[in-house]
Amino acid sequence: MISAFTGTQVRAAEEPLLAAGLGGALMQRAAHGLANAVISELRTRGRRIYGARLVVLAGKGNNGGDGLYAAAFLAARGMRTTAVLTSGAGHPAALAAFERAGGRAEELTEAAAGGLAAEAACADVVIDAVLGTGAKGGLRGSVAALVDAITQARASAAVQGLVVACDLPSGVDADTGEAAQPVLSADLTVTFGAAKSGLLADPGADHAGRVHVVAIGIEEHLPRPLLRRLEDQDLAVLLPYPERRAHKYSRGVLGVVAGSVQYPGAAVLACRGALAAGVGMIRYLGPPEVADLVRQSCPEVVCSTGSVADNRVQAWLVGSGMGPEDHEQLARARDAVESGLPTVADAGALPGLPSELAPHVVLTPHAGELASLLQRLGGREDRAAVEACTLDAARSAASRTGATVLLKGASTLVAAPSGDTYSQADGTSWLATAGSGDVLAGVIGALLAQANSDVGRFRSLDIDDDGLWAAIAALGAALHGKAGRAASDASLGGPVTAGGVANALPETWGKVSTLSNSGARKRNSHSQPLR
Repeated sequence: MISAFTGTQVRAAEEPLLAAGLGGALMQRAAHGLANAVISELRTRGRRIYGARLVVLAGKGNNGGDGLYAAAFLAARGMRTTAVLTSGAGHPAALAAFERAGGRAEELTEAAAGGLAAEAACADVVIDAVLGTGAKGGLRGSVAALVDAITQARASAAVQGLVVACDLPSGVDADTGEAAQPVLSADLTVTFGAAKSGLLADPGADHAGRVHVVAIGIEEHLPRPLLRRLEDQDLAVLLPYPERRAHKYSRGVLGVVAGSVQYPGAAVLACRGALAAGVGMIRYLGPPEVADLVRQSCPEVVCSTGSVADNRVQAWLVGSGMGPEDHEQLARARDAVESGLPTVADAGALPGLPSELAPHVVLTPHAGELASLLQRLGGREDRAAVEACTLDAARSAASRTGATVLLKGASTLVAAPSGDTYSQADGTSWLATAGSGDVLAGVIGALLAQANSDVGRFRSLDIDDDGLWAAIAALGAALHGKAGRAASDASLGGPVTAGGVANALPETWGKVSTLSNSGARKRNSHSQPLR
């Protein structure tokens, strides 16, 4: 699991070591890790080390010092190094070490800016070490113009070198992921002590590239993380697996209130997602025309009649493919939310929900839907504001509604009312296709229905009861993303359909679950009676 922290938390963890006079050692560890990461990345790309050209954009603070010391290490390995001192000065000790290693330092002046931008654009490696975790407001003045010029020159270059951010891309807020343009987008961010939460949330994640954490000795002083990302090993532990004597009811029954005459396919895709995510049984409630399509497409689904109260289930999925004119379905959706059972509320159900909800209700908006939700609660956020600071928006919605909020996006965020948040980025941009969200709702609904069978597997996450629902939603988002990537890989990286994602779910589940469940799989593989 990846744990991420705010810049303030990381700086607080550094304080005991700084007080003990270990500031220089921390900088050396960071710089050494940064230099090694550059070497490793170049080798992975089949690029040379000796004779390669490196330009480090160095601010005058500790972040610039990290970059200059790293450049000194790389100069000793035979790289041709230039430091652009963006504030006219650099960290004194680091600059001296850089120059002793044979590096060339240039002050950023108006006269030199054009040549320095061209040199950086042609370099094999550019290290962005201008602003650190404490900086606010982004780049300004001559350094902002320099980054703009580098970005434009790189765009027209025949071969682009590697851009490495030192701790975080300059202009990205370490806490929230907000990005104050211009930002030099990195291929690799080498961050120190711990991942910063702003690197795992959009738009910061847009600029971070791959994130590599270098341990520097502060780790034992870090608090409990509020932002986490589940990895494959976590999914293997958290995914449910049926016991030997399981039956369809013990494996969870999901009620689905979805689809409409206008959007009947949403109900089908939600059911397909849930079926592929291991639920024991589905009861569908909806218009007769939609029910007929569900029967034809998913004969395993039981199409029921009557009210929410008439149908015994362990969880509900509501809202996919519903509009404001679908009064009966909307009434059922509200009844499901108020039933006290775990419920995933998607799309069309969101506008009609009560303003006060509970953590076991999982809302799954995209940015526009979340903006509308926040506005109904008295906020002024529009879609652009949500997209500019996704982490704050998701946490604000969870806090104000009392529900668990899953904000769909390239980095999908899941926020609990307590503040615990997950960021999952397991998918592919091909998942931006009609119906993909319906399948995701089905996956989460299936996991909610199966939650009662064994919540003990979530104890490893150190969460309270309210945080359980965010963890389950993050598990669903990760599984859905991996299935989307698998579906795309099957077409050699090509586009996917929502149905293709649903088709890829069982195999994706199987590959992930075997990381920890191979023994259980063998034990439970005996012949079972049909149920």
